[in-house]
Amino acid sequence: MIHPITFSFPEEKVIREIPVKTKLVSSLIPGNLSTYIYKNETDYYNEYRTSFFAITTKKAGWDCMRHYEIIANGCIPYFPNIEDCPQNTMALLPMGLIKEGNLLYDTYKNTTLTSLSSTDIEQCKELIIKLVTYLRNHLTTTKMAQYILDTTKKNVKSILFLSGELTPDYLRCITLHGFKTIFGLRCHDYPKIPHIYKSSTINYSTLYGRGITYTNLVNPDIRDDSLDKTIEEDILNKKYDIIIYGSYHRGMPYYDKISMIYPASDIILLCGEDIHTCDYMRWINKGHHVFIREL
Repeated sequence: MIHPITFSFPEEKVIREIPVKTKLVSSLIPGNLSTYIYKNETDYYNEYRTSFFAITTKKAGWDCMRHYEIIANGCIPYFPNIEDCPQNTMALLPMGLIKEGNLLYDTYKNTTLTSLSSTDIEQCKELIIKLVTYLRNHLTTTKMAQYILDTTKKNVKSILFLSGELTPDYLRCITLHGFKTIFGLRCHDYPKIPHIYKSSTINYSTLYGRGITYTNLVNPDIRDDSLDKTIEEDILNKKYDIIIYGSYHRGMPYYDKISMIYPASDIILLCGEDIHTCDYMRWINKGHHVFIREL
């Protein structure tokens, strides 16, 4: 009943063809704050799109949205010490391809873009295609949502996706986008997570990471706000086939009511924390499926 999970990436933001490269390695260096110069998503993505390689590392947790942003923008991640990652953490990433990218980076890191031969460039492009294809087939938000359903063997028509708080949480926000994309109005998020909905009034400066990647994604017309008024009644009437808690660390509204009405296996818990001391055995012993990012 315990399963690995990772971040994912909106399919509509993934490149369709390899961009023109103007540098060998991205100037954006993890941990070097002087290189964190990008204030909007377009400029930030373009830094990776114009680079063959970009450095990424473990932050507080091994899984990091930067890994996906690099790959989705047609760039090869260089991930030092990836061999030290625990077996069940980042378990859904293409570790073999990332290690292949590390070897390529070590081969070319002391050279320049202009000194690469056509064979060298083609080798890099072939790996980029493999990485992007893998991400599109396994690591988009919709693929992650389907992974949750397949892993729990759920064939459902409606979902209630609950949150205990509204502040940004990469795993909660990005996985919710996947479910909303697949189910539309048949996936109701409560309470509403304002920053994931498309809007011209989002204040990105107040959001973690300036809201890059995980905000302004969902059309407002695929949310029925009136369902907020009947949330308790709908739970009691078992309107939804399954219940998903986007982060059980950050609150589990209505859990007492839900646990009396729904079978335990129809209540799915997600943990997207970097550092945590999950008491996941408590929830597994109750019969819930638990998905943990840093397992």
